[in-house]
Amino acid sequence: MFDDFTRFVVDWIQTQPLIMIYVYFALISYLENVVPPVPGDILVAFAGYLVAENVIGFIPVYITTTVASVLGFYHVYYLGKIWGKGIDSGDENHFLLKYLDIKYIDKAKQWMVKYGQGVVVANRFLAGTRSIIALVAGMTPLNLSKTMISSTVSSLLWNGILIGAGWMIHKNWQLIGSYLSNYGKFVFVIIALIFVYNWFKKRKVTSTAN
Repeated sequence: MFDDFTRFVVDWIQTQPLIMIYVYFALISYLENVVPPVPGDILVAFAGYLVAENVIGFIPVYITTTVASVLGFYHVYYLGKIWGKGIDSGDENHFLLKYLDIKYIDKAKQWMVKYGQGVVVANRFLAGTRSIIALVAGMTPLNLSKTMISSTVSSLLWNGILIGAGWMIHKNWQLIGSYLSNYGKFVFVIIALIFVYNWFKKRKVTSTAN
């Protein structure tokens, strides 16, 4: 599943000098965490195709994309830390509160504290929620060192899968876009079902207490 932007980037990257290809993959991996619309996953899979074509090396691009992914996660985490302090200080005019009810922010923080590092490790596998997870993690008292280690593990696993898939499928690597799209829909449905289940569970407990 390709859009015009992705096609343009893929065609353009192949015309660049070797060192710049690594730089662009690093930038893509970083921005994908900070600006969710950036199609980072499919482009990382494209890196696997370039590895199979002997254009770039597996280890260099694997390390480059992983480090950039972790840096992207950290910067969103840091924003969450700063904005979280503003909300906790009782700033009723905080810009986030113009878009989100404080009770939803508090629930997200409680959820993150409860499941902690497990959520961060799963972060890269939860399409559509990565920036939100990093932001909320920053608002909680999660240990920074452990959180960065969890983020690194998550990025190593996910980027390894994407690059490996692009390498194995080789010239058919574009099919990964369709797989990622279906996977994203599956993740969305699972997350929605979890929220619905928790809502009914909480409602049942409330009704029993009354």
